[in-house]
Amino acid sequence: MNNSYDSLVQQTFNFPQEGFKLHNDHLQYNDLDIKALIDKYGTPLKLTYLPKIGMQINRAKDMFANAFKKHKYEGQYNYCYCTKSSHFSFIVEEALKHNIHLETSYAYDIDIINALYKKKKITKDTHIVCNGFKQKNYTSRIAKLINDGFKNVIPVLDNKEELNMYKRNIRTGEPFKLGIRIAAEEEPSFPFYTSRLGMKAKDVLGFYVDEIEGYEDKFQLKMLHIFLNKGIKDDVYYWSELQKSITLYCQLKKICPELDSINIGGGFPIKHSLGFEYDYQFMINEIVGNIKNACKKAKVQMPNIYTEFGSFTVGESMAHIYSVIGEKVQNDRETWYMIDSSFITTLPDTWGIGEKFLMLPINKWKNEYQRVVLGGITCDGHDYYDSEEHINEVFLPKVKTTNEDDLESNKEPLYVGFFHTGAYQDQISGYGGIKHCLIPSPKHIIVEKDKNGKLIDWVYAKEQSSQSMLKILGYQ
Repeated sequence: MNNSYDSLVQQTFNFPQEGFKLHNDHLQYNDLDIKALIDKYGTPLKLTYLPKIGMQINRAKDMFANAFKKHKYEGQYNYCYCTKSSHFSFIVEEALKHNIHLETSYAYDIDIINALYKKKKITKDTHIVCNGFKQKNYTSRIAKLINDGFKNVIPVLDNKEELNMYKRNIRTGEPFKLGIRIAAEEEPSFPFYTSRLGMKAKDVLGFYVDEIEGYEDKFQLKMLHIFLNKGIKDDVYYWSELQKSITLYCQLKKICPELDSINIGGGFPIKHSLGFEYDYQFMINEIVGNIKNACKKAKVQMPNIYTEFGSFTVGESMAHIYSVIGEKVQNDRETWYMIDSSFITTLPDTWGIGEKFLMLPINKWKNEYQRVVLGGITCDGHDYYDSEEHINEVFLPKVKTTNEDDLESNKEPLYVGFFHTGAYQDQISGYGGIKHCLIPSPKHIIVEKDKNGKLIDWVYAKEQSSQSMLKILGYQ
């Protein structure tokens, strides 16, 4: 009987699969030789593979184009990147190479918009969808963008009072665009009945009549926005909430001819297991078909469709690589593999919300496997990883083999990779700041294509130093 880790994977999943395969007994990620990068840069290591961003964007565009063709849909599709998923310039600029638009969440996002404009990465025609509960420093920046001639800035009203801020500050002489976010009903398992974000659906029509209708020479309602926390899933809850929003669009469209867009937000899942299955094309076909059918029934024009994909855009472009630096057998049931970093500091979603990422060893696939718990090096009892997306356990190769033909491999540590970690982790962990137990941020490597299409790798950030931390803490 073959008890190797390789055999376990082959028996459990279809493998190899897109983005993952073995070459010379080492794991390849998007055809990258991870072991070679480890030999060059060491661990712990963060790796961003920029070409994946364009692959995801173009994949979504193609699927929406297919759905529009299938349903003979009459509107346009606009892909927006949700900047809060990862604000790094190399991420946003890579995404912008693929003819997309942007969605913002806070005041400082607008400073990024201005920086991108100065670098000629965007134009004043780029669509900027401004979401979130907005303080004065946010609304004033939005107003300045519009006053400076950015034609397609759409502040999405989160509450009734927000409109007054734009009335006072926007002075273009041309009507500016508005959106309204609909407060979605939360799924039954959520602790709240209704989202804190947006306006109650039953108030939207009255708000339009009282505050917007009749002022079309000053501002125009162009977009309805909906976002569901649980994401875009094929279940009764999602289709029910989407249908409510489409119905509201149809009602508003009959009295608001300027309204021409529905923004369905983000929420496409990404692969967090080799067993991941999700029919993206089916879901897009159903969304487009539902919108078209409702509009035809109501005899109103089909809206343009906006999406704000964040995790889908950037999530699958990053990996975190660790070394197993110690093995601890604490009792007859639990074997710990200690890694050279911390889950709390590098992958905070694993600790904060129980998120699972696609986890695979880089080497030692021929070794026998065992059940383990991965432990971080902080002195915190919650710094561990003990289950995967598809199973409530973690299996990894044994660190050492008894196979006499492969004893040489015992000199090499076991390397473990967490893949598709590119969304939110740096923002939540506080990139460049103080981490729990002063665990440093790992070295960050970028892999991209040069002008000739050749892959090149370079260091974006070195491992965080003690000096930088001491300076923040006031010791230097």
